[in-house]
Amino acid sequence: MKSIKKILALTVAAALSVSCFAGCGKKAKGDTIVIGSSGPLTGDNAQYGVAVKNAAELAVKKVNDDGGINGIKLSLVFEDDEADPGDKAVNAYNALKDNGMQVMMGTVTTGSCLAVIEKTKQDGIFQMTPSASAQDVIKNDNCFQVCFTDPNQGKGSADYIADNNIAKKIAVIYDSSDAYSSGIYNMFKKEAEAKGLDIVAEQSFTKDSKTDFSAQINAAKSAGAELMFLPIYYQQASLILTQSKSLGFSPKFFGCDGLDGLLNIKNFDTSLAEGVMLLTPFAADAQDQETQDFVKAYKDAYGEIPNQFAADTYDGIMVLAELMKKEKITNEMEASEICEKLKKAITDPDFSYNGLTGSNMKWSEDGAVSKDPKAVIIKDGAYSAL
Repeated sequence: MKSIKKILALTVAAALSVSCFAGCGKKAKGDTIVIGSSGPLTGDNAQYGVAVKNAAELAVKKVNDDGGINGIKLSLVFEDDEADPGDKAVNAYNALKDNGMQVMMGTVTTGSCLAVIEKTKQDGIFQMTPSASAQDVIKNDNCFQVCFTDPNQGKGSADYIADNNIAKKIAVIYDSSDAYSSGIYNMFKKEAEAKGLDIVAEQSFTKDSKTDFSAQINAAKSAGAELMFLPIYYQQASLILTQSKSLGFSPKFFGCDGLDGLLNIKNFDTSLAEGVMLLTPFAADAQDQETQDFVKAYKDAYGEIPNQFAADTYDGIMVLAELMKKEKITNEMEASEICEKLKKAITDPDFSYNGLTGSNMKWSEDGAVSKDPKAVIIKDGAYSAL
């Protein structure tokens, strides 16, 4: 009797062990190479996440329609992290892993990306972010950016304003609680001083005080600012534009990629955005065939004009696809093996990519991309290249 009980106990234990292994371990590889991505599909920054998800879907479809990765299809899994810099970002990342992610295109925002970069490093997952621009995002050797780093955006903005004599007296309003905003501001200030620009007002806000900007606007107005530099996101920029009008202040306005999305805010008077300039890697009205084809495909699929977040994402997926083909990546490979191959391939001095957001794009081992920025102005309710 004891013998029978012992056999039954061992059988149950073995069954439980197999069950746990199947449920707790890595899922079996499917017949596709799985790209995981996360970003805000809900909340204040949803426009960014939705644009990234849409463009990633479009790019994956294009790659698959063209034969996939040497005959192997790509698949995309996407999770909503609500642009959260903590648990929600981590939970989204874990869900992507549970769904078989082998390569990561994300995250969309800097805070969420900083929350998961140590995890992708530990898990040996190659990570390419289309839009998280803080320099700390790429401190590990497995993470690369398609977008400009924050310091590059700050330097590029100061250079453009100075080199094109747009203004001399500059006011800045930035979010001191946000890594993206502070990173751009710090480099902008340094380069502006080197270029002879006069920063007459430096005003900040935090995530807890981002609705009433009257004090910051009045400070800029009193200082005689000719241009207001806004290294912030479009939601706060829309409030600053609205409140500036109410306070009778009408300087020139200049921002970075965070302002992309300004024209799509519900109930925002877009006439207030006329003349707003921003630095971006992508202009939807560019006349090259590749841009026109992308804009048409995106508009046909989603009913709107793509922003630069979408363009960076599309380029990112296409870069991954080209590298995967070159390295003969298969769906049977472990994420860590894929990561090592892609790291070596993307930093190869002979590798470059011509895309929507730049020609001759190259990556060094520090993870930053080398490409030229473009300046656009909002004119007649649309973005136009300067």
